[in-house]
Amino acid sequence: MIRGSLALFCLLSFSSNALAQDSAETDSAIAGAMQAMDEFMLAFNARDPEAWAASLNYPHVRFASGRVTIWETAAEFVQSGAFVRLAESGWDHSHWLTREVTLAAPGKVHIATVFQRFNRDNEIMGTYQSLYIVTRVDGHWGTQARSSLAP
Repeated sequence: MIRGSLALFCLLSFSSNALAQDSAETDSAIAGAMQAMDEFMLAFNARDPEAWAASLNYPHVRFASGRVTIWETAAEFVQSGAFVRLAESGWDHSHWLTREVTLAAPGKVHIATVFQRFNRDNEIMGTYQSLYIVTRVDGHWGTQARSSLAP
């Protein structure tokens, strides 16, 4: 009986330490992912293709407008011309409305978002839901995949 109680105590002690470590690692992952999403939006609104590309991990995948687009490298992403198409639509800037973590692990975080696009008069052009998968690759947190209902 004593031996069984001692074994149970040891098991629970080790399990709670592992859970605390996993929780700390997950909290750190969420913080890193949110920072990466902040960098994404800042670079996006600054219309800085190099900084925007640096906020991502590669290969980078986007599901939108009935298509799947894959960029293998940052250089390829910079050449995509996204800001030209957005400006032609009347877009001026975007803002997160919500960011909700739906899945988190030490190297990957899924974040369900709602964001809005605005024109230069700060009028709302649209409100969109999306899912961002933010990963840590070689120590760098960046968005690796996005699925959006935005055009």
